[in-house]
Amino acid sequence: MVLELKVPHGDSVEALLPLFPVFLSYVLSFVYVGIYWNNHHHLMHVVSRITGGALWGNLHFLFWLSLIPFVTGWMGENHFSAVPVACYGFVLFMCSVAYLMLVRCLEANNDALKDAVGSDRKGKISMLLYLIGVAASCGWPMLGFAVYVLVAIIWFLPDRRIESRYKS
Repeated sequence: MVLELKVPHGDSVEALLPLFPVFLSYVLSFVYVGIYWNNHHHLMHVVSRITGGALWGNLHFLFWLSLIPFVTGWMGENHFSAVPVACYGFVLFMCSVAYLMLVRCLEANNDALKDAVGSDRKGKISMLLYLIGVAASCGWPMLGFAVYVLVAIIWFLPDRRIESRYKS
């Protein structure tokens, strides 16, 4: 993930303070990319057959992930104002939708994956929380940001549904 963290013009701790919003948004986005990376790895570990639809689903997922640096920078540079925070949440929501679509494409030809993923309650709750965060961001941007942090906390521990059933 590429995000420009500008070097401050000064050698004091106070010179770093204006960079705090950018750094905070970068850390959260880095965690999100790491979460998706780990879950994608586990997902592909179980898959034995990939179709053209799954390849397009993966590309769709990659598209939404590629927007994370843009909305991260926009949110940080604008000190968590309403529209950038809402757009950040919308991109996170679309990442989760695209990931769910990818999973469904893969499940169609991989029964082991379908068994491991099950109803994906955690994924559906996350999608709902993203929408709540987007709505909250319109009036209380820091509340929306807090919701996005909550979702990251929920997913920070790796999803063991696949790992616990299929060890190599």
